[in-house]
Amino acid sequence: MQPYVPYSLLAVAAYALVAPLMRIATSGSNAIPSDVAAAISNLILVVAAVAVVLFSGQDLAGHLGSPKVVYVLGAGCFLAVGILSYYRALALGPVSVVTPIFATFLVFSSVIGIAVLGESLTLQKAVGIAFAIGGVYLVSTA
Repeated sequence: MQPYVPYSLLAVAAYALVAPLMRIATSGSNAIPSDVAAAISNLILVVAAVAVVLFSGQDLAGHLGSPKVVYVLGAGCFLAVGILSYYRALALGPVSVVTPIFATFLVFSSVIGIAVLGESLTLQKAVGIAFAIGGVYLVSTA
């Protein structure tokens, strides 16, 4: 097994709970505004990430001068737009529709990886991408 697979599976298991919990928190009586929910939940992310960096002895400040930090900053900006939009969508719509639409970022990221980063396109990947798009279409239009 590749070393990234257990982390990928843990990510899926953990992230699968985000949408239902956010939907409960941001809708109905005593709803927390989605922007507030985003701030609170992502504060936990920041604290956890800083704790991991400190615990593992990585040099956070030293990497701020890296020429690649511009990519991290760009990713952070897009992450902020994506998460704020996702949480707002969850506050307004059903998890069973919002989450599959949101999950198409996986398809677009895969296409960008192939088209821009030079990753290989196999028949299996192409079929998987097509099925993912078809699945999202079926779920979101039901």
